[in-house]
Formats: sequence, structure tokens, C-alpha cells
Amino acid sequence: MRIIPAIDIIDGKCVRLSKGDYDTKKIYNENPLEVAKEFETHGIESLHLVDLDGAKSQHIVNYKVLEQIASQTSLKIDFGGGIKSDEDIRVAFDSGANQITGGSIAVKNPMIFESWLSQYGSDKIILGADAQNEKVAVSGWLEESKEDLLPFIKTYVAKGVRYIICTDISKDGMLEGPSFDLYQKILADNSKDIKLIASGGISTFEELPRLQELGCEGTIIGKAIYENRISLKQLEQFIIS
Repeated sequence: MRIIPAIDIIDGKCVRLSKGDYDTKKIYNENPLEVAKEFETHGIESLHLVDLDGAKSQHIVNYKVLEQIASQTSLKIDFGGGIKSDEDIRVAFDSGANQITGGSIAVKNPMIFESWLSQYGSDKIILGADAQNEKVAVSGWLEESKEDLLPFIKTYVAKGVRYIICTDISKDGMLEGPSFDLYQKILADNSKDIKLIASGGISTFEELPRLQELGCEGTIIGKAIYENRISLKQLEQFIIS
């Protein structure tokens, strides 16, 4: 299972929110590149980079941070937040993203999301299936859609999606443990067809083997690293073992 630390960006700084609420913003580092380099020195190869300004503004904003990290580390970056147009996705890939995550766009404009799947391929496009009470949330989690999570995922798997990041918003940034039951449901429905990346609520190192046993392809870890609940040394050992 891949370990994928998260760097969330507001005003070019590394921050974390709780349950996606912008009013809970906490700045952890003024220099995201510094954070990314530290991850890399501990054997981490993947990074989840989220443009929170972009998610709110409905277009890509912090592409310079992406460019900086992509050009000065060898991390494979999946980038999300505010990718709403062909121009946004072009800027993201030109700035060094290995993959992009589309969430709101997949709900609000499925035609454009499906065109990206066709154009770039299923290895490059991740479905961001973020949920509140098993309903898909959009617009930086500021809105709840009417889409039920499991059918939403199933529909896109039938259209060729392979990579899915699923965040249970009620867990995100709360350090109360991930939604094991939800991931189990998703994998029971689609286990042979998808690479599921768990996100939200990771709080202790012991949760990682459980997610691995469930069949998650990766897990995104944010606040647990920044609050020193899980050390980079522990993650290094997990990657090696």
C-alpha cells in the first residue's frame, strides 16, 4: 500500500483544515517545498497536493507551488482543487502533476470529466469521491450533492475510472480513525476494478496495516503527520517492510 502524505495549500502555505471547514485553518509551514523534501528524505515517493484556494475559486490557483515541488523533488504528485476546465488540467500537467484529481467536476460536468479520461487515460485521472453521510460532496466540500456515493463510484468505474480517492468528510482532520466500513463497502462492490486510496481520519500507525488488509492501494495521511501522531520514521519502516 502506498503512503501518500498530503500538503494542502492556502496562500502558498501548508495548512490543514478540520472537516473541510476553511475557518479551522491551521498553518503548519510557510514553505511547502521544505515539507515535500522532508517527505522525500524518508523514502516517500507519492504526494497528494491540494489547492484549497483553487477549490474555493473554481479554478487552479496554486500551480506555482506544484511547479516548485515537481521540479525540485522526484515525488509523484497527484494534484487537485479547482480543476474545472481544459485549461486548468493543461496547467496542472504542464506544472508537473503526475495525476489530477477531479471531484466536483465529475458531479457537475461529467462530460468534461469523461473527455479527460479519454484524452489522458485512466492512470492520469483520479476520481475524487468525497462524501458526507455517503452523499458526494463538491466545491471544496462546501456543498453536498444529491449523488449517492456507491452508485456514483460504480457509474464511473463502468466508464473506465481506476483510481479513486475517497474521503469521509466527517473524519477528515479529526484524528479519530478512518472509515474502515465505508472502504470495505466500496471494495466489496468494485474490488477487482479499482485502486482505492483511503483519505481522512488517519490517526495512528496501527490503522495502516488494517487499510492494507482491506485492499486499499494507497492511503493519504495529513494531520497525523503534522501533529506528530505518526512519525516519518514509522512511515519509512512501513514502506521498507
